[in-house]
Amino acid sequence: MRTKFVAALFVALTATVTVVAQDAATPKTTNAQFEPRALSKPLADEIKAWAASATSPQWFGYAVPTSATERVSYCNGDWNSGCGACRLEGAHEGMTFSTRDKVNLEGPRNIMVLYRAEAGKIGKIRSFSEECALDAGGLKFVWLSNVKPAESVAFLSTFVGGDFDERGDRCEHGALAAIALHAGPEADRAMESFVAPKQPESLRRQTAFWLGSARGASGLEALKKMAKSDPSSEVRAQVTFALSVSKEPTAVDEMIRMAHDDESSHVRGQALFWLAQKAGKKAASTITGAIDNDPDTEVKKKAVFALSQMPKDEGVPKLIYVAQNNKNREVRKQAMFWLGQSNDPRALDFFEKILLSK
Repeated sequence: MRTKFVAALFVALTATVTVVAQDAATPKTTNAQFEPRALSKPLADEIKAWAASATSPQWFGYAVPTSATERVSYCNGDWNSGCGACRLEGAHEGMTFSTRDKVNLEGPRNIMVLYRAEAGKIGKIRSFSEECALDAGGLKFVWLSNVKPAESVAFLSTFVGGDFDERGDRCEHGALAAIALHAGPEADRAMESFVAPKQPESLRRQTAFWLGSARGASGLEALKKMAKSDPSSEVRAQVTFALSVSKEPTAVDEMIRMAHDDESSHVRGQALFWLAQKAGKKAASTITGAIDNDPDTEVKKKAVFALSQMPKDEGVPKLIYVAQNNKNREVRKQAMFWLGQSNDPRALDFFEKILLSK
């Protein structure tokens, strides 16, 4: 009797686990004509055949493991109250990219990759966290299982390339974002190919952001290479921003190196600006060092502005010191200007002393 009970319990537990696994792989949808489908051919062929048959608007999607641990893609939600219904259609449809501290401890996190087709053509590519409930606006929604991440990256990569207008094609931007959020070496290789010097500057700039925000240690290594070798000062300036959003601890060290060593005064100034947003002792010493030592007055002025962007307890005393002691008149004027914008009582005391001493 006991043996039968244990066997029955095992069967029941196994069935429960199976249901949970199925639920985890299936999106939460509302207002959708949901159609589950198993992958039966290469992914690219599957999606192309689906798109070609889409005489009316419809959605197609699948889930793959994601590189995101703290950063996830979502729309119309609030992490304090849980992600609400993400509308795929209508005036409020959209996607944002955000951070959160909560990490799913129950296994690999997934990203949902979605395609919208109409009149036989894919017109949108979007990605969402697996926590999101998707409102398809009453449209057909095909959900594919058993998709291999490498095939997903390869297909998405066909949409990425050429001049990458920031206001342009939703497929390009959506495909790049989705690749950045894929886990695995295939995604790393694809991202690195997008920042090769032969690629358009616009694509290299966009990819730099995703390398910093979503690719972790591998993204940081790619950004370091770009910082040293990309021929465009505009791209390297974007790299300073990408480094500032990276969660990797040594990203700050590369920002400091760029602030010291980059041949472009524009890049050095941008590195100083983003260092100010990071604050900290390393950043502060680099900024004040640029004020004292950089040969370009415009970079010195940008460094003074960077001080104004630091927390007031750090920035205001340093601005006062620069206004009092720097030998460069333009730099002193810049420090005085930003002190005047600070609305800090210490700045008011400083101005009073100057006026009373005259």
